[in-house]
Amino acid sequence: MSEIILMSDARVAAVPVEECGESLVDVSAVLLVDDRKKDSGAELHLRQGVLDRLLEAEALLPDGLRLLFVEGYRPPSLQRRYFEDYGDELRAAHPDWPADRIRSAASRYVSPPEIAPHSAGAAVDLTLADADGRELDLGTPMNANPEQSDGACYTGADNITAEAGAHRAVLGKALGAAGLVNYPTEWWHWSYGDRYWALTTGAPAALYGPKDLDPS
Repeated sequence: MSEIILMSDARVAAVPVEECGESLVDVSAVLLVDDRKKDSGAELHLRQGVLDRLLEAEALLPDGLRLLFVEGYRPPSLQRRYFEDYGDELRAAHPDWPADRIRSAASRYVSPPEIAPHSAGAAVDLTLADADGRELDLGTPMNANPEQSDGACYTGADNITAEAGAHRAVLGKALGAAGLVNYPTEWWHWSYGDRYWALTTGAPAALYGPKDLDPS
């Protein structure tokens, strides 16, 4: 397995951001949306360029399959709370771990808030559904952390069924062809235009930085 670069890696934070100013747009009119993360409605938004690529990816899926959108934009304050809460869980389970190890371990599952792709409107959590909107098996529940799933949440995990692995491959082929990149500790997390995308693809800068959702 190739090296997994975590969100906490200094190389991610070192990527410059050249904010392009694209708006956050509501995806619910054009994508199949699951409501398990329903909050204020902010989570239904993505940058326009990310949405365009998701629509391109959906068109590449085999007949009878659709993308099932779960969460996009996440306000910076919410991202910070998620990161701190998971760090607290790890600290309680591993009181001997130093702070840098807690931060690194937490970043397998929640991005540090200052570089989080979700807070830039650049990342999406999604899966596959059939033509009737029924969610397919991709090996773990979405948002299962590494401890809960025994590492099966990692995109390349081998402790999942052949069917789940095939579904992950179909999802990854379409999203990759449309220009999105995966965070390899979370099979459901894909992004475009953020720092992690830039580092992964060799782009000179990120297109999107953290953003507050404009009131509508």
